[in-house]
Amino acid sequence: MGSENPSSAGNQQERPGIEQWVVGFVDGEGCFSISVVRNPGCRLGWQVQHEFSVTQGASSRSALDLVREVIGCGMVIENQRHDNHRETLLRLSVKRRAQLVERVIPFFEVHPLRTAKRFDFDRFTTVIHWMQAGEHLTEAGLRRIARETEQMNRRARSRFLESSEAIRRPSPYDN
Repeated sequence: MGSENPSSAGNQQERPGIEQWVVGFVDGEGCFSISVVRNPGCRLGWQVQHEFSVTQGASSRSALDLVREVIGCGMVIENQRHDNHRETLLRLSVKRRAQLVERVIPFFEVHPLRTAKRFDFDRFTTVIHWMQAGEHLTEAGLRRIARETEQMNRRARSRFLESSEAIRRPSPYDN
């Protein structure tokens, strides 16, 4: 659907103020998400998934393409959700940790978000840095990441923290 390397990423310098447009657009339509999901193929049986995404209707694809161009990474894909929407939903998605570390996080550190979404971005960045340090490969690290994710977005209880594996093992992070 979309290529990984936007051909015109260098054009962002030719349009002053475009970075602030991206900040505003992401403040309204973007999401920084971290999930701890069951994956029996992983050593601990759990995997940390991370994604920066922006969703729009297909008629606004050019906005997603512009965000992708300015940030310099990501893929625009058709969203599988078919709720009550009148048009196909598209999602700009960045899941590769290297792209998050090298492109997305630095962009929003230089051009900070202005809404409460900054709270989620800060936690997202914290978890990505913990993962860079390998913390997601230990039970204590997974527990710490799961606790941090509970503070983000929907603020739902982590399935990992509710699992029987996590309940049976005391953690140094428990109060």
